[in-house]
Amino acid sequence: MTRAFFPYALRTHHPPREQSPAFEASGLRVHYQGTSCLALDNLTIQVRQSSKVALVGPNGAGKSSLLKVAAGLLNPSAGKVRIFGNPVGACHHRVAYLPQRGEMDWSFPISLYKLVLTGRYVHTGWLRWPGKSDYAIAQAMLEKFDLSHLSQRQIGELSGGQQQRALLARALAQEADLLLLDEPLNGLDTGAQVYLYYLMDQLALEGKTLVVATHDRGNLYARFDSVVHLEAGRIREISGIPCARTN
Repeated sequence: MTRAFFPYALRTHHPPREQSPAFEASGLRVHYQGTSCLALDNLTIQVRQSSKVALVGPNGAGKSSLLKVAAGLLNPSAGKVRIFGNPVGACHHRVAYLPQRGEMDWSFPISLYKLVLTGRYVHTGWLRWPGKSDYAIAQAMLEKFDLSHLSQRQIGELSGGQQQRALLARALAQEADLLLLDEPLNGLDTGAQVYLYYLMDQLALEGKTLVVATHDRGNLYARFDSVVHLEAGRIREISGIPCARTN
């Protein structure tokens, strides 16, 4: 898939329920579109707030499907899903999904600044112009991720590391509390990976919850609170702090 991906829409906003997990699902079943094959098979998981959770497993294990269910981009055929204690979509502004870079059309004629500004559309809607505060937040995120000097660049002119930082800046411009990152390290050199891990650490310190699908097995247990091993749409094992559970 190669297209610009801006999964934002104005929806009803509900506050998080007190002491609720950031994300929880029970008995989750998801089929691959148009098939009887299961992408997620009776999966139950819980992720506590302000934690960093890695999803690992081979291609087809269900990592991306789980993130898309949490983001409200896939509808399960069975099971229940809650985001901060609410149904998916009830607090849509609190959830930011970062697709794999390969899902973005980087030739799309938009500047880096305008890309980051789209993170505000979940609050303004598509038919209203952003206000002064929206522009200020977008600019602050560019500065936070050291991208201000590139703000007028067309997004395809950015390096892989800069593109990943741009996607994170857009997510933070949304002021989301739950960040769903799908393979954010793919295609990055070692230096860019180290910097991205540093940014994720800072976000966790700010109270954000991160769920990260990754193939990077290096220092997973030092970098994440929990590591969830997926295989054929099921959770095979959970390592680290028990912030998730299975049947």
